[in-house]
Amino acid sequence: QVQLAESGGGLVQAGGSLSLSCAASGRYAMGWFRQVPGKERNCIAAISWSGGSTYYAASVKGRFTISRDNAKNTLYLQMNSLKPDDTAAYYCAARVSYNTAKVYTVVGEYDYWGQGTQVTVSS
Repeated sequence: QVQLAESGGGLVQAGGSLSLSCAASGRYAMGWFRQVPGKERNCIAAISWSGGSTYYAASVKGRFTISRDNAKNTLYLQMNSLKPDDTAAYYCAARVSYNTAKVYTVVGEYDYWGQGTQVTVSS
């Protein structure tokens, strides 16, 4: 059983930055999702096991950067130019992957989830 633990959420003013991290060991493709109450959980960024392939949702492209350090077993999400619409609970997710280049962007494709961390962006 993989246990994922996000850290780094908090309150920030619009235009500011936050960095999230998620600890996980193993051969996993990983992703960052976010969810607001009453709405679906959506993928905002994903990365292949090797780190060579990435995906960004249109709403965050150019502002967020997903990366990973497999030596440290850590996934990162650098969030810049934050907007009030970025306010949500953010979750990291992982699934076993033997394809070094494949990314996964659908909730149902992931097997393991963190508990979530709240990001609140004030206007």
